[in-house]
Amino acid sequence: MSLYASYLEEIAARREQGLNPKPIDDGALLAEIIAQIKATDHEHRADSLHFFIYNTLPGTTSAAVVKAKFLKEIALGEETVAEISPTFAFELLSHMKGGPSVEVLLDLALGDDQDIAAQAAEVLKTQVFLYEADTDRLQKAYKAGNPVAADILQSYAKAEFFTKLPEVEEEIEVVTYIAAEGDISTDLLSPGNQAHSRADRELHGKCMCDEAAQEKIEALKLQHPDKRVMLIAEKGTMGVGSSRMSGVNNVALWTGKPASPYVPFVNIAPVVAGTNGISPIFLTTVGVTGGIGIDLKNWVRKVDADGKPVLDGEGNPILEQTYSVETGTVLKINTKTKKLYSEDGKELADLAASFTPQKLEFIRAGGSYAIVFGKKLQTTAAEILGVEPPLVYAPSKEISHDGQGLTAVEKIFNANALGVTPGKTLHSGSDVRVKVNIVGSQDTTGPMTAQELEAMAATVLSPAVDGAYQSGCHTASVWDAKAQANTPKLMAFMNKFGLVTGRDPKGIYHPMTDVIHKVLNDITVDDWAIIIGGDSHTRMSKGVAFGADSGTVALALATGEASMPIPESVKVTFKGEMADYMDFRDVVHATQAQMLKQFGDNVFQGRIIEVHIGTLLADQAFTFTDWTAEMKAKASICISNDDTLIESLEIAKSRIQIMIDKGMEHENGMLAKLISIADKRIEQIRSGEKPALRPDDNAKYFAEVVVDLDAINEPMIADPDVNNPDVSKRYTHDTIRPISYYGAEKKVDLGFVGSCMVHKGDIKIVAQMLRNLEEATGKVEFKAPLVVAAPTYNIVDELKAEGDWEILQKYSGFEFDDLNLKTKARTEYENILYLERPGCNLCMGNQEKAAKGDTVLATSTRLFQGRVVADSDTKKGESLLASTPVVVLSAILGRTPTLAEYKDAVKGITLTKFAPPLQKPLDSLSVHF
Repeated sequence: MSLYASYLEEIAARREQGLNPKPIDDGALLAEIIAQIKATDHEHRADSLHFFIYNTLPGTTSAAVVKAKFLKEIALGEETVAEISPTFAFELLSHMKGGPSVEVLLDLALGDDQDIAAQAAEVLKTQVFLYEADTDRLQKAYKAGNPVAADILQSYAKAEFFTKLPEVEEEIEVVTYIAAEGDISTDLLSPGNQAHSRADRELHGKCMCDEAAQEKIEALKLQHPDKRVMLIAEKGTMGVGSSRMSGVNNVALWTGKPASPYVPFVNIAPVVAGTNGISPIFLTTVGVTGGIGIDLKNWVRKVDADGKPVLDGEGNPILEQTYSVETGTVLKINTKTKKLYSEDGKELADLAASFTPQKLEFIRAGGSYAIVFGKKLQTTAAEILGVEPPLVYAPSKEISHDGQGLTAVEKIFNANALGVTPGKTLHSGSDVRVKVNIVGSQDTTGPMTAQELEAMAATVLSPAVDGAYQSGCHTASVWDAKAQANTPKLMAFMNKFGLVTGRDPKGIYHPMTDVIHKVLNDITVDDWAIIIGGDSHTRMSKGVAFGADSGTVALALATGEASMPIPESVKVTFKGEMADYMDFRDVVHATQAQMLKQFGDNVFQGRIIEVHIGTLLADQAFTFTDWTAEMKAKASICISNDDTLIESLEIAKSRIQIMIDKGMEHENGMLAKLISIADKRIEQIRSGEKPALRPDDNAKYFAEVVVDLDAINEPMIADPDVNNPDVSKRYTHDTIRPISYYGAEKKVDLGFVGSCMVHKGDIKIVAQMLRNLEEATGKVEFKAPLVVAAPTYNIVDELKAEGDWEILQKYSGFEFDDLNLKTKARTEYENILYLERPGCNLCMGNQEKAAKGDTVLATSTRLFQGRVVADSDTKKGESLLASTPVVVLSAILGRTPTLAEYKDAVKGITLTKFAPPLQKPLDSLSVHF
């Protein structure tokens, strides 16, 4: 069967799902289509023309290579297609973004035919996705006296690809649509259980919110054809949770506008809003697509005559509405005054933060990529011509305060800053372009990252990046047809691009499904590093790590850079002593509870949490930095003692060596280089040349939180509070309750110990608890299923060597088998112990979930609706989050325990302990690694 015949079968199957033909990325298929176009009497010629013009993906796909070549032949007159004139051929090339299309345009611009060269030059002047090989060709031609090359370079030096774009419209009319009350997670906009379809934009778009929401949005568009639909999180924050570019893609698909008439289902410029603004990662992604993110502030705290908040019966502030954004409300956004107005012109809100000079550039250019590449292209062209580039782009804001010290993040950004005023020290609020040291891509967002790399015509990892890893953790649980179709293809692409990959495209080493955050935490071998990862839990306990959308990850991989303002910091320190029966996870939850009690508002949101837990090794410290995603922080930095950091780096070196021993080293020698970087950093610390990162004593913080360990006297549970009468307060991670709140009456239907929040010590706790119970009663019985998934294979290997895996095997009713992987998701659970394959497992919710309506107690990261467990027809599913010993005991009891039961169960068990650092650093006090 021909490829085209297979494509027709696929089209028929998609038609039954209400879908259009899938955009073409296969060059061999497009070659068949071109042959049918050339045959003027071919029965499929009309459809073939349509697919060629309107349904072929641009960038560096193999289809783009074939399309560019054929358009070149048409432009030169070597091929004649009645429907595609040479002029139209140039227009199509102008929409192909880069890579093969730019190569063709350079061929034509630097060719012998002056008329064709002139046309090609005019198109090239509009392009920004040029790489070194492209500018090298222009430089060579310019130095050889080619006037066309000189003309193109002069245009680039003036940044005419930007200056000739239309200005941002002054007034934008929107009609509101409230997507939900309370925080809106990216799981609502792009459900985790539909992760397999993210790269298929039209198909994935069908999962946004629900059909009723989609119908309402379409109705609003029909009622208001001259307005844009603004998606709103009423009384909440828009886009919390996972760093899914697919969430913004879906919003843009339903409410935005097409990026190009010749590229299907790629929309840009969504308008989103939240009463409490936009989540940091989501806001960055909005910028990637040239969209607008708005902090509405349409609900404020009610205050009394003395200006103090008025509280309700439960001690919570009462909110009052300042203006309505009820669905169907028409509002006006003015990009000049930077204000939000009602339809009749009443001023409602200040939007200065939405329309900074840089954000206006993103909007004008159709996204941040074009600005990043445009600035680089302007600089390169000016250097070739030997001229000073004119100031076209808004200058980066540089904020410096004489005599003010630096926070940890300010130190890292200053050390990694690119293109700043020499000798100037920058403080928070400054716009900075920084070198990125480590980049991570995971397997459910990875296909979109690959698409973004192709779209920006990138073909190789930037040499500026020290380490880059592609994981297979999010699809580890079930090796089904979807995973088999997507994962190997992704691994092959990323390995060829230059990343170390969890799965070997050549099949030499065993597939590793280690949780990406654990791997990134290991390959981060410098506490001054900047890390970018395609997951919101990219929050390493060394350096500063930012979870990011697929586009920002792609940009970091391609350029080794990222751009962002230096965030403000909140300093977190500890006092008192941790009770011997408490686990560090309880300290993490208590930090959030105590912060909210101290400040009323979440001072962590959108800021860096600088946490002083220097006595904890990197593995244990990650439990805190990881949870800062749920605190809505921008990122977190762990301030470590010298001896502790050295020990963490030595452990990281050993794990990187294990990766090398397993055959995971890339041909570019990346892993060996990371060990060298670690060795250098260890020597710097030992010699005193450069101690572990610390802030200056006179650094300035937005706030300082002191956590009282003495006040944490019982295990803490993060509760989704699914029945709270105020819908906006459900699923927030802000409801932290002591275990006694439940009176030992909270039924638990399933326990889960796993996710990036746990380390080897947690799995050892499970083993220790089983041993103790066996010794006390002679047996272990579970009244609820207990699912255990170690984050990495290293942990499993170490547990086997240390004798802990044996007791887990003894009481397990299921143990993963890499030679016989599950091909179907489990839907029903027995009251037994399940030993699952290393990876994300239930925490992600994209493959396996608890039974609908279950109450789950887990060590997971998140408690969002529908993530770990969906609602049933009769009961809301709920996922409560707690420490490992609480989860294990609850699965054994089938309910939450009393405090006495808990204390009795953990006697003699080594929990993850923490003691605040002293002024004089001591050796690590942590016992688990």
